[in-house]
Amino acid sequence: MGLVKIDDDLHEQVRRASTVMCRSINAQAEFWMKIGMLAQANPTLAFNDIVKAQLNAADVRLAPAAAA
Repeated sequence: MGLVKIDDDLHEQVRRASTVMCRSINAQAEFWMKIGMLAQANPTLAFNDIVKAQLNAADVRLAPAAAA
């Protein structure tokens, strides 16, 4: 574990997003870093595809959304 220096404006965006997503500031920053790393390694995948793959890897089963 270490410290990461980030711009004050970016820190404020992380803080705001963490509130919306019910995560700690550190957890939100870690989520964004992980998704960014996965997106860079898999440039043809959309955000939703990356999240779905991560949920599948964690053996999380989601019920399909009801039709509108």
